[in-house]
Amino acid sequence: MTSERSTLGSTQRHEPARGDRAAPAGTKLLICVWHRFTLWRPPADVAARVRRRWPEMNVVHLPTYEHMEDEIGDTDIFVGYSLRPEQFTRARRLKWLHSTAAGVGQLMYPELRASNVVVTNASGVHTIPMAEHILGTLVALARHFPAAVRYQLERRWAQQEIWDVPQRPRELAGQTLLIIGFGAIGRELARRVKALGMKVWAVTRSGNADTDLAERILPASRLDEALPQADFVVLAAPETPETRRLIGARQLAAMKPTAFLINVARGSLVDEAALTEALQRRAIAGAALDVADREPLPPESPLWGLENVFITPHISAASEYLWDRQTELLLENLERWFSGRELLNQVDLQRGY
Repeated sequence: MTSERSTLGSTQRHEPARGDRAAPAGTKLLICVWHRFTLWRPPADVAARVRRRWPEMNVVHLPTYEHMEDEIGDTDIFVGYSLRPEQFTRARRLKWLHSTAAGVGQLMYPELRASNVVVTNASGVHTIPMAEHILGTLVALARHFPAAVRYQLERRWAQQEIWDVPQRPRELAGQTLLIIGFGAIGRELARRVKALGMKVWAVTRSGNADTDLAERILPASRLDEALPQADFVVLAAPETPETRRLIGARQLAAMKPTAFLINVARGSLVDEAALTEALQRRAIAGAALDVADREPLPPESPLWGLENVFITPHISAASEYLWDRQTELLLENLERWFSGRELLNQVDLQRGY
């Protein structure tokens, strides 16, 4: 790995030092995001607010990737979650890339990691809606809301049927919630569930975190020790080489048969085949999945047909306040950029988050 970075560095075209920040009048900022889900596309107001603050800056907003090749070459600051390696190679003036997504795994290719380009992400922007989504999911699973909805569609008053299942409706109070990845989302969730009387455990890369919010904090190396204690397991960790397939057959076998798995992070964190098999055998009580290894989740996926699976279509971060928060973060970081201060949410390119 060291020799690869050295080789890439010798031909890397992104040579400006991190402190080489031009004034607004000499800066081009390019905003380009396209996604099938319209909420992820920045509205025109984002560029308009930047222009109002710095009218002398060249601000370009591309609603699609159609003209990316024409604009990226002389861009100093890029705002978007996707920049392919060949596009990055053309961006010879690029100094700062701000991802509108919290996850930046798609950007961690060797060319960028070996460069002097500063990368920031949208960490914190999605904290409130995601914490609320997970809280709602916890209640839904504990109180069997998905089953109640299925019976409603059948016009059945299924009081006895819902009570007679092996994992009956339960209270959240006194249950142990294991949060894997104790960043902004995990901490916000912990604040909410502690008010319900839940016990909070956390797993972090280092085993260090805020002890006021979790009763126990374990390093990732002790994950298998924590899993058997949990009634609910929430995945809120970043996507990195170390977290890929973090939950596989061995980890699922370590969980209680009455435990639920909730994934709002990335589908790649779970071995989907192993999870499907465990759910079909009812080796765990069930799963709530807001993300999938392949999105959209293919119609032929067996997960759709399992009664112990609750699927939401990657909407945990959806909020009417999304672009207000995104724009405030961008404006704050632009202020810091032009004043020579440290940026918020700077990504460690070696760790990948």
